[in-house]
Amino acid sequence: MLSKLGRVLFIILSVIVVLAIVLGAFGVYLVRKSFPRTSGEVELNALEFPVNIYRDSFGIPQIYAQTVHDLFFAQGYVHAQDRFWQMDFWRHIGSGRLSEMFGETQLETDVFLRTLGWENIAQQELESLSPEDAAPLQAYADGVNAYLADHTGAALRLEYAILKLNSSSYSPEPWSPVNTLTWAKVMAWDLGSGRMYSEAMHAVLMKILTPEQLDDLFPAYPPDHPVVVTSTSASTVNDAVTAQAEGLKILSQLSPAFRSILNDMSSIEAVIGPTGSGIGSNNWVIAGSRTSTSKPFLANDMHLSEMMPSIWYENGLHCTTIGTFCPFNVTGYSFPGVPGVVVGHNDRVAWGFTNVGPDVLDLYIEKINPENPNQYEVNGQWVDMVLVKETIEVAGGDPVELTVRHTRHGPVIWDDAESLQTEKEEWGIDLPENFAISMRWTALEPLNIVKAILGYDSAQNWEEFRQSAAYFSVPSQNTVFADVDGNIAYQTPGNIPIRRPGHTGTYPVPGWTDDYEWQGYIPFEELPTTINPPEGYIATANNAVVGTKYPYTLTTEWDYGFRANRIIEMIESAPGPIDPAYIQTIHGDNYNASAEYMLPLLMQLELQDEHLVEVRDVLAGWDYQNHMDLAAPAVYNTFWRAVLARTFRDELPEDYWPDGDSAWFEILRQLVLAPESEWWDDQSTPETETMDDTLTLAFSDGVAELEQLLGTNASRWTWGDLHTVIFHNQSLGTSGIAPIEAIFNRGPYRTSGGSSIVNATSSNAAELDPVKAYQVSWLPSERMIVDLSNLSASLSLNTTGQSGHAFHSNYDDQIDLWRTIQYHPMLWDRQQVEEAAEEHLVLMP
Repeated sequence: MLSKLGRVLFIILSVIVVLAIVLGAFGVYLVRKSFPRTSGEVELNALEFPVNIYRDSFGIPQIYAQTVHDLFFAQGYVHAQDRFWQMDFWRHIGSGRLSEMFGETQLETDVFLRTLGWENIAQQELESLSPEDAAPLQAYADGVNAYLADHTGAALRLEYAILKLNSSSYSPEPWSPVNTLTWAKVMAWDLGSGRMYSEAMHAVLMKILTPEQLDDLFPAYPPDHPVVVTSTSASTVNDAVTAQAEGLKILSQLSPAFRSILNDMSSIEAVIGPTGSGIGSNNWVIAGSRTSTSKPFLANDMHLSEMMPSIWYENGLHCTTIGTFCPFNVTGYSFPGVPGVVVGHNDRVAWGFTNVGPDVLDLYIEKINPENPNQYEVNGQWVDMVLVKETIEVAGGDPVELTVRHTRHGPVIWDDAESLQTEKEEWGIDLPENFAISMRWTALEPLNIVKAILGYDSAQNWEEFRQSAAYFSVPSQNTVFADVDGNIAYQTPGNIPIRRPGHTGTYPVPGWTDDYEWQGYIPFEELPTTINPPEGYIATANNAVVGTKYPYTLTTEWDYGFRANRIIEMIESAPGPIDPAYIQTIHGDNYNASAEYMLPLLMQLELQDEHLVEVRDVLAGWDYQNHMDLAAPAVYNTFWRAVLARTFRDELPEDYWPDGDSAWFEILRQLVLAPESEWWDDQSTPETETMDDTLTLAFSDGVAELEQLLGTNASRWTWGDLHTVIFHNQSLGTSGIAPIEAIFNRGPYRTSGGSSIVNATSSNAAELDPVKAYQVSWLPSERMIVDLSNLSASLSLNTTGQSGHAFHSNYDDQIDLWRTIQYHPMLWDRQQVEEAAEEHLVLMP
């Protein structure tokens, strides 16, 4: 993240700073200088009435105010106290302004972000809001700015003191409501851009694989795995490789363009965390007919990339007198930078999210006027593009000017057709001589996501909750619901396009006619929903929402349902009425479903090496649970990674080597039924390997890797010694400068779980570095159990801690609880809050 020109100076001064922090009184002073005041009184002119803020031992604030204005003003103030650096960093992502903080190394990222134009759309959203909808955003911003008014530089955050070493002119500007609205764009990209990776993968693989091989790599959704809304479901079919032949040719021949686009996407991934197939979450809601309390339980754990501090900030927002004038009495998880509670419960309803993953992004091939590059064809006529001028400020350098071109579909994200002309004769399809690629994405349209969040926070029943869900346009979330009256329900919200027949959304399409234009969005009333299903539960884990009887296409690619299948299996096989302890067991379930079909094959192999036989004996009696303290999952997972490598790396490009996610669980589950498949044969050898040959070699590879990483003494092997997580600060914690990273990062920590497991601590089996191949990149970013019979008995936990201040006691105090599947009380009624309070701050007008 650092300017190349300042790197040497930065390293020298960084070492000095670190030494001061570790060894000197100045270091202690510098670190503690930014810790917020959380007890006593603070006078703030913008308040209407006093606001009480109680914090428990984990630093979780419960805010009590008399007006909506004061409530969100105080939330903004508290967010700024604990997380302003994180807020500042994320708003620079959303607005494409990282270079003004970190210098020219972030210029490429900013160019792509400015091309997408998130901040411009957010500004349009803000201008379209009613005064009623805009008021909470402004109150929140005023609260943030009230804190900034009295805190600058090192008194605001330690990071600003360090940043001065590289960019002495930078200081944060006041918070604006538009900064809040760009947040939704960042999250929508984080949760939805994986679709473009899938299209890119198709584009590359179609040039080197047969249709039959593609069918193997993109199997249908398993008919024995669950769908969410069964009333509209039969079995789902993944037709990602059954699109029109011409479209597939286009996709194949545009693979160089895709590679260029993916390079741009990877620059965003470097700052917001990995996207793509590893993404996932779990939620489920259980009716009173199955519970120990005769009332529902709602559980949620949302899976996002590891980061320090957590992406979530837990807080309660309470109007002291509930009514239309001040309707909020809610607690749960918020985003620093956004008013309200995103997931949690109020006094009557609870809700949780997982990602639907609908196909809401299309790429269009635009025919460009050879005499005017700023014109494109629409139905036989040349039309002027909309040109947007951008200026990117660069710390330590000169500003960079950029012109972004927009078609009717959206921004032009690729325009280098000349580089592909040498292949044109091989295409055999009629593409324009001059063309560009533009992107249409639902998040690049003005939305009102905050209205949905605040509507959830104050909803009193299912009808009011669904009215708010209609505004949750992007990113579309599997939303489970429960209320104190005993109802459980599900809703898919979101703007999901209706495409013409034959347009699957799986490949770029011609943009110069109306033949591939969206036909509007699926009407909200026709989106999947259910209430009080006869099964007595609803569970989602990014699996198929509906089947072929549903009249619209949400997506052609789902998670393959191994987590969902396991959650439902555990609900249905509960030994008695379900209680929080059993839900904790589900949250912490480490069952590796791939071992169901792989381990019997391994155990039947006729191994000639006695040492391999001895190691294999470690797996005898293993129950397929990836517990951190066991040796068996270490042995199995090194074998699993080696099977993927031995089977597929000889035929796939390195960028598309198997990462071990749910798709590979299903690919291998089908492939072991075909032991003579050509996939088992190593193309780099003259011999023809069978499945047993490849599995034997893979086991030998896995044992060698395990011994390389953990030594030859099998009695000391454990999965947790391989499978670790390091929580990285997304900005300075990825600087590449070890002393700086040591200040802000935490870890490694031993963990249980794995990819496509309910305890979804995912890693990337495609990594060449064997250490990194087992390190956690995606994880449950929070866990929550809401008890609708007694809200004060609810439980929750974050990944790291509430505070964003390095070395604060609440910076990393939840990590051990998180990795061992424990919780803290999700405080609710005021007496409970005050009794648990360790700090009490009063904001006075």
